Amino acid sequence: MCVGGDRVERARHVPVLLDRVLGLLDPALADRDAVFVDCTLGLGGHSEAVLKAHPRVRLIGLDRDPQAIALSRERLAPYADRVTFVQTTYDGIADAVDGPVDGVLMDLGVSSLQLDAEERGFAYSRDSPLDMRMSAGTGMTAADVLNEYSVDDLTRILRDYGEERFARKIAGAVVRERAREPFTTSGRLVELLYDSVPAATRRTGGHPAKRTFQALRIEVNGELESLRLALPAALSVLAVGGRIVVEAYQSLEDRMVKRAFAELAVSRTPQDLPVELPGHGPQLKLVTRGAEVANEQEIEDNPRAASVRLRAAERIREAT
Repeated sequence: MCVGGDRVERARHVPVLLDRVLGLLDPALADRDAVFVDCTLGLGGHSEAVLKAHPRVRLIGLDRDPQAIALSRERLAPYADRVTFVQTTYDGIADAVDGPVDGVLMDLGVSSLQLDAEERGFAYSRDSPLDMRMSAGTGMTAADVLNEYSVDDLTRILRDYGEERFARKIAGAVVRERAREPFTTSGRLVELLYDSVPAATRRTGGHPAKRTFQALRIEVNGELESLRLALPAALSVLAVGGRIVVEAYQSLEDRMVKRAFAELAVSRTPQDLPVELPGHGPQLKLVTRGAEVANEQEIEDNPRAASVRLRAAERIREAT
């Protein structure tokens, strides 16, 4: 790892769907004293672009990873007088802000910093410690899950969080293997997954480790529970006219975002009444039609955009 400015330059990544994110946030942030919350600050790519585009915007940047905050602090140093950093998970947004906000971004999943750090164990393309903690040094690791969970619990997380068809078969193989020797690194787990997933599925279903690594990461970091709490918290602090943009990278997250937005985008007035009851109208307007995806050029420029699903909404009535 290099230091100072060189470290920041080397750590920079290409923010996913940056132009689209900026365009969606622009009506809520342009030409005004606005507050923007980046709930998943990461390396600060999206936030840097927002601060550059909107000189009157104040940023509150959240991240659970102290390393990400340290790197973002360097990257965003030119805007230091407009930035507040908070080390927290994204469901801590309500405690991190001191009033209504005008823009919210959630870029879910694992960040480029975490994927590229071999010692963090998020990537299955190289042999590394089975860690997968977004808050380094805190809580259980992926190795703990593999070595301590029962067959039933392993099956559950692989099925529910990884949508893995062969969850039971993989869980059984893990328990048999750990009896011989506990799991410590990813290479041995990847070998087991190659042996457990049928060849026909490997040819058409992508890398056999993808779903298992996703499931372990979600379990270790409590990602879906954090998102379940974060979505209503973020929507509750969004000012009228404010916009929220969420980028999800797997179907479980995207369904949660879709549901949270849809619940507030419909009227609660009974359908058989001829007029809208006061206080019963929609609170949100959906800004995107369904989930938007990256085009071929975006994916070519930034392969990590291949699985993104982007949704955005605008608050049109105060929360009740």
